[in-house]
Amino acid sequence: MMDVSNLLDNLNEPQRECVAGPKGSSLVLAGAGSGKTRVLVHRIAWLIKAEGISPFSILAVTFTNKAASEMRARIEDLLGSSLRGMWVGTFHGIAHRILRAHYEDAGLQRDFQILDSDDQIRLVKRVILSLDLDEKKWPARQATWWINSQKDEGLRPKNIEHMDDLYLKTHLVIYTAYEDACLRGGMVDFAELLLRAHELWLKKPELLKHYQNRFSALLVDEFQDTNSVQYAWLRVLAGNNDNLMVVGDDDQSIYGWRGAKIENIQQFSKDFPQSNTIRLEQNYRSTSNILKAANGLIDQNFGRLGKELWTDLGDGEPLNLFAGFNEIDEARYIVDRIKDWISQGNMRSEAAILYRSNAQSRVLEEVLLRSQIPYKIYGGQRFFERMEIKNVLAYMRLISQPHSDSAFERVVNTPPRGIGSKSVDEIRGFARGNNISLWDASQRLVENNFLSARASNSVRGFLDFVVLLTKKSEQLDLEEIVELVVRESGLKEYHMKEGGERGQARLENLAELVTAAQTFDPSFEYLLDDDGLEPEESRLSDLEEFLSHASLEAGEQQAGDSEDCIQMMTMHSAKGLEFPLVFLAGMEDGLFPHTMSMEEPGRLEEERRLCYVGITRAMRKLYLTYAESRRIHGNETMNRPSRFISEIPEEVLKEVRMNNTVVLNTPKRKIRDGAVDGTDLRLGQRVIHEKFGEGVILNYEGNGTSARVQVNFNSGSKWLVVAYANLKAVG
Repeated sequence: MMDVSNLLDNLNEPQRECVAGPKGSSLVLAGAGSGKTRVLVHRIAWLIKAEGISPFSILAVTFTNKAASEMRARIEDLLGSSLRGMWVGTFHGIAHRILRAHYEDAGLQRDFQILDSDDQIRLVKRVILSLDLDEKKWPARQATWWINSQKDEGLRPKNIEHMDDLYLKTHLVIYTAYEDACLRGGMVDFAELLLRAHELWLKKPELLKHYQNRFSALLVDEFQDTNSVQYAWLRVLAGNNDNLMVVGDDDQSIYGWRGAKIENIQQFSKDFPQSNTIRLEQNYRSTSNILKAANGLIDQNFGRLGKELWTDLGDGEPLNLFAGFNEIDEARYIVDRIKDWISQGNMRSEAAILYRSNAQSRVLEEVLLRSQIPYKIYGGQRFFERMEIKNVLAYMRLISQPHSDSAFERVVNTPPRGIGSKSVDEIRGFARGNNISLWDASQRLVENNFLSARASNSVRGFLDFVVLLTKKSEQLDLEEIVELVVRESGLKEYHMKEGGERGQARLENLAELVTAAQTFDPSFEYLLDDDGLEPEESRLSDLEEFLSHASLEAGEQQAGDSEDCIQMMTMHSAKGLEFPLVFLAGMEDGLFPHTMSMEEPGRLEEERRLCYVGITRAMRKLYLTYAESRRIHGNETMNRPSRFISEIPEEVLKEVRMNNTVVLNTPKRKIRDGAVDGTDLRLGQRVIHEKFGEGVILNYEGNGTSARVQVNFNSGSKWLVVAYANLKAVG
């Protein structure tokens, strides 16, 4: 037997058990920062070097091409040889490889085409038009999301009952017609790759047997993120071979909104009763205080598989808790702490600002820009570069400058109003031929009946609408103009129908644009003369100033990949990353946990897992910040600190003020508003009621035994008086 000692060097005991354990199925519960990728890579190398398994009979699956490439490179580095052709890839990549090899058995054309997300939406749009459905009522993006979610559950149109529900019935018609169009055109989308690969196993048992015999070992990373069809595909492939190792963390399952099923990891030990469960709990990333905060928080979730992170890196600093007067105060505090960090010789790229909602980035961006601190939004765009924001700004620009061709082109058919690309091409050609703006060209084409009757009516409707907007906006303040455009353009309804997390994020960004207009101070933008006064001839309207401000901010290039800059991102985007200094901004009930999650126990628990992910990104220093008041959609709201703050052990929290001084003799419970005063109850707690069963406390009014608590039961939400409810804590 060859020397394999190097594969076990520097591994702790549970890691060694994962790497060198006997063949058989296992569930590895890998806590944040516990070295799970290292374990996976070393396990594969062990199977090859110590167990003598061919590298081509091992199937390793993960979720991103980047993770798959890194895994392959690390395996090759450990083995000292190239492994081209080894089955290491994403779920989609592996499914694609199998379908290419067995296209006939899968009912596909030899040269089938894969649709990317944009191509898929365009095809769904054509299908909707071919069915003579109103695209305003049945948006292509929403229909695409619905179709994909059905495929993720393993459902074809024939498997779905519409129960005479118009929404379901119509989407079933679209789904059926879309499938026909894909079949005719030899096309498959990403969700289809997985569903088709799963159906292949079921329809061709001899082929399934071939692959079951071929793969001696199956390994899956980030198992908590699998959806229904992915797990079904794995279960069928594994069969009775007892050769499936899955690595994941139920405490980091944060993608339920896009189909991930936390039930998969919770169910694994029942589906594979011979499997062994190994817990990786030693964290190599964070200090002990950060881990105590994370453990205390996540312990509030029900039905966990159980895990307690620990470290030998020392206690480290307490977590800093800052309450800003408003969101600007909060942003200034964060930027001041970043300045302190940089002044101590630290890299900017070692600091990250995390937030729940993309809309929160705007105020933070403005303060960073004014402080001339470079930053990069990880996995996203600057506020004024976001599609929904640029759409509103384009309407505002047409109000100010109707001859702006770029603004005209952007919104002439957004939201859809029946002006197709052919009509836009005619307008563009006429404008070019006559050296006039698209606005003037449209007017002339309509007046002279140069367009088809249908196109002419649609274009005339758009022109009339912009003229009406312009008239209505003449006596309005800047923020009222933004509200007018958002309301009357149909953009709000357009994104509302988009559905899902993306649609919600767009709506929040539209609301934040109203706030941006309300708080906009044109004096910052003015050019002053030698006396400190603005020349009269250079004065612009507030609308023009705001549009210029937005263009300048959007035009500021984000820091390049190689530039040392502050990292900004949503907590979802932060998963898998780590930073010495982390800020969790906007720790307020309604913002985080998000309002939409607070009345559903399952979603509230996912929000708590998201907070756990945020906390465990921090290595050395962690700040939790919130604003006592925050402008949302132009309205100032008073906020209660996030219930998640009250779930963190008090001994690891330190309350600070603007100059970073510690608050002395301040009753923490008053600030950390999670407990129902004068009772043993608290927000987020699971309780049992004799009549209504089990539920979660969402809200409360008053204190002591006369307090009323809002509890979400399976039968719905109920307000109960503590003195009479006789609620008993669960666990």
